[in-house]
Amino acid sequence: MAATFERSGDSARELARQVLIHGPISRAELGRRLGLSPASLTRLSKPFLDHGLFLESGEQQGATGRPAKPLDVRVDARRFIGIKLTGESALGVLTDLRATALRRVERELPSHEVDDVVRTVARLVDELRDDAPVSGVGISIGGNVADGRSITRAPFLGWRDVALADLVEAVVGAPVTVENDVTALTIAEQWFGAVRGTESFAVVTIGAGVGYGLVVNDRVVTTPDSGLGLGGHLPLDPTGPMCLEGHRGCSTAMLSIPGICAQLGIALGREVDYDEVLEAARAGHPLAVAITTAAGRALGRMMAYIANIAMVDRIVLSGEGIELWGIVREVAMSALAADRDPEARPVEVHVDDAGFVSWARGAAAVAIQAAFGRMRLPA
Repeated sequence: MAATFERSGDSARELARQVLIHGPISRAELGRRLGLSPASLTRLSKPFLDHGLFLESGEQQGATGRPAKPLDVRVDARRFIGIKLTGESALGVLTDLRATALRRVERELPSHEVDDVVRTVARLVDELRDDAPVSGVGISIGGNVADGRSITRAPFLGWRDVALADLVEAVVGAPVTVENDVTALTIAEQWFGAVRGTESFAVVTIGAGVGYGLVVNDRVVTTPDSGLGLGGHLPLDPTGPMCLEGHRGCSTAMLSIPGICAQLGIALGREVDYDEVLEAARAGHPLAVAITTAAGRALGRMMAYIANIAMVDRIVLSGEGIELWGIVREVAMSALAADRDPEARPVEVHVDDAGFVSWARGAAAVAIQAAFGRMRLPA
């Protein structure tokens, strides 16, 4: 008879989560975090050790002077796939248990028809798993998601009310979880990023749009409006350009890739891409420097808004437009400090510079998280 995480109970699931996030971690520290006695900890960890999900790392000196063997996860014990969907393509990564990208594949979408997208996702899954079993597939998308299963609204694809998880599961033969892309990336930062173990922090993403995620007391904050891009229209510069919705100097106009490219393109009288804007700024082109400097000030102001209102002092910057940070860091940090009380704690800014791959890793993290409720351990 197979044991499951459900049958092991909440304590076993939390034990596995703590080892996954913090391992290698001593049994004494696990007992302190979970409020478990040494006997209970031994009982709960034994099935994970017996079935190859945990391992004991090198001996360390324990608090009592006796040798101790910290627990860690066997990161290669399970494989997961994360897929980020945009209006143009699907990017997939194969990961281990800590959402480390082992392989990546990207395919253009032939159309926005649901059947075409599902077929593209299925081909990605087949290419990435290469006949090896995977424990789950995560899909992230810019839009609203219901119950980890259905897309209720996805503007980039023109979708409403699409049961994407059911459709993909039917063809790939693995459990599928769907999530909003910013929420998924926030989960990845919470479990596997530079701020893992931090109870409260924020995530700001720069790319096709501007996203905002929040973790408070170790919980990712979500609402029915989470997929509406509510961080995308914060007023940041009263003299800035207007976005397509008519908001002057909002975060989308000032910080998104299309917004930044549009500003230089209008000034030069031709289309430009993001790489050209950044290269021109590095070379000292006055128009590009002015645009990126204004973007840096806007980013600093946005981070200050978040830190002040959400009362967090750690912010993760991520997204496919993150290369901007290397140009505007000093301007942004100065603007951030200017909008903070001088006696407030300094805000730590952590940069996830993996670019577009971070979105797919976020989708994989959602699949890993979902697997804790269904993963079967051999008897």
